[in-house]
Order: sequence, then structure tokens, then C-alpha cells
Amino acid sequence: MDRRSFFKQAGTAGLGAAAASSLAAPALAQSNPKINWRMTSSFPKSIDSIFNTSVEMTKRIREASDGNFDIQVFAAGEIVPGLEALDAASNGTVELCHTAPYYYVGKNPAYAFGTAVPFGLNARQENAWFYQGDGMTLLNDFFKKEANVYAMPAGNTGAQMGGWYRKEIKSVDDLKGLKMRIAGLAGQVMEKLGVVPQQIAAGDIYSALEQGTLDAVEFVGPYDDQKLGFYKVAKYYYYPAFWEGGAALHTMVNLDKWNDLPDQYKTLLKTASSAANSEMLATYDYRNPPALKKLVSDGAVLRPMSNDILNAAFDAAQGIYDDLCAKNADFKKLYDSMTDFRNEAFLWEQVAQYGFDHFMMIKQREGALKVKG
Repeated sequence: MDRRSFFKQAGTAGLGAAAASSLAAPALAQSNPKINWRMTSSFPKSIDSIFNTSVEMTKRIREASDGNFDIQVFAAGEIVPGLEALDAASNGTVELCHTAPYYYVGKNPAYAFGTAVPFGLNARQENAWFYQGDGMTLLNDFFKKEANVYAMPAGNTGAQMGGWYRKEIKSVDDLKGLKMRIAGLAGQVMEKLGVVPQQIAAGDIYSALEQGTLDAVEFVGPYDDQKLGFYKVAKYYYYPAFWEGGAALHTMVNLDKWNDLPDQYKTLLKTASSAANSEMLATYDYRNPPALKKLVSDGAVLRPMSNDILNAAFDAAQGIYDDLCAKNADFKKLYDSMTDFRNEAFLWEQVAQYGFDHFMMIKQREGALKVKG
């Protein structure tokens, strides 16, 4: 089955194949009305792994509806700045947006659970919690109340890198006074360690780093970081981003527009978002390995975060979570659900997935995985 056929079936869900084939053209047209929407992205076109996810998603919807459900995608800054994408969908300036919910923790820290929280879930665990647990049910209850939107997972970068630094960072003391671009609750954690967090849109990061407005920056990982050229002005590249074991993106639809949407178009949008969610992760998993090699060959100095920093950050995060749970019911509900699942998930992953990965990584280091012949 090709992609077009698959999504067409999703778009006519509930009609039945025989019934659909027997409908007259006017009836089909009536069941698939002409709808034109606009989507704003939080990302510039240069961040193609993320921006093109929304472009490809809307292309699928357009093809599957024979052009009747048309969503035009706008990059950050074309309608509203990248960090105002959710506001635009919420107030009806556009019908929907593609964004990282943790950009909006200033409104309510519970938004972070839509993307990532420090020492939270990895990408596979996030998907399990979103789709099979009560993650998306709880998040959509929250998004409805806070922003008048309905959300669907639509991308994940996987575990991210810990960022680019002008100087070596060996201990917590080396972080003090550092001006760092960092988003979400991670900024609060790093602030506890002495960092001065800055939230800057993706398109403005390089110039801020180059001009010295920033001393360090975290963004995504090797593929995007190489394209943005951070290694040219800050050569120390640290891992992992303990704040993003898996960073999720979402399609967020104005709730009034969502409620008015025909059921078959809701199904199309859900199906296309789910496909985008899977494909973004695959894209990063494919593109990051060669990009990391290229960065190192170009002079990037790869370093692990020290246990001193990781342990201090973990303790700081727990203190922040205790405080937020005590005063923010939205945060506590999502945090309790996520951590209940996380504790079980890591027990399982260390048995099978980690066991397999660990053995294969040893064989890779031994050179046993090289192709022979």
C-alpha cells in the first residue's frame, strides 16, 4: 500500500471501502469540504529536520484529501516570531502551530511535559506514555484549560546533546556566571548551578554566540548543530543533555477549529501527526552519526558531562519538582503520572534494550562490526 492510499483510507475511516467506492462524486465532495488552514512553526526553514516535518505532514493531508484539506506552513517570523507560535494558535491568528510546548514554561511550568523535563523520559518512553499511558489525555486537559488548543505528538529529536561552550566545563564551579541559551525547566535547573539562562529563538542563536551575548548554547544535536555552525565559535561539545532524554514536538490546533473539523479530517490530522512523530526520530537517528564525525573532524572537542555536574543537576531538579508539585496542581498531576511510568520503564529497558545496546557497543569498540570481504 502506498502512502497516498494509506492516508486516504484514514481520511475515509468509518465509511467502509465498499460504501466509499459506491458514493457519487457530489457525495464525496460534500463529505470532504474545502478547508484552508494556516500553520505557523516555531522553527526557521534552515532547521530542516524539524521544519520539514510539518511541511511533509501537511503534504500528506493535502494529497489524501485530494487537495480539499489544505494547510499552508509558515516558518518562524513569517506570521509571528517562533516563540509566539502557541499564542497564535490559541487566539485564532492561525488555526494550528508546530512547536515545542516547553517554550511556554513561563506561562505554566507544566507545559514542559509536552516536550521534556530534566531527568525525565527518553523518546521511546515518551511515546509510550503519550500514546498508551495517560500522557496525552492529561496534557490535552491542561492545554484546553490553559491555551484553548488540542495537541498531537508530531516529532521527537531523541536524546539531545549538552551543548556548546567557549571553555571547558569540568565542575559545577565552571558553570557559575555562564550565559547560556537553554529552554524549558532546564533553565531553572542550570540557574541553580550558577548559570544565567537565556531563551532565544533558533534563528538568533548563532549571532548571539558569535557576538558574546552567550557563552554557551544547547540546541538539538550534531545534524542541526553542524548546519548552524556553533563549532566555529564555541568548540567544546558536551553530552548528554540531561534535560532532554527525548524532546517531543506537537501539532497544536485551536480548539474551536478542531471541534468544527469534520471527523475524517481529524483522523487525517492525527494520522499524519503520528507519521511525522515517527519519521522525525528516524531522521535524526540517521543523520546524527555522520554529522558527529564531521564535527569532530572540523575541530569540535567532544566531552562528557562530569558526574559532579550531573549529580548536582539531578539534586537541583528534584528540589524544583518538589516545590512545583507543592504549589502547582497541573504540574503535580503530570509529574506523578510521568514518574510512575518512568520508574517502571527504566526497570524494563535495562533488561532488554540496554542489555542488547551495551553488548553491541562493546563489539563496535572491538572493531567486530566492520564489514568483512
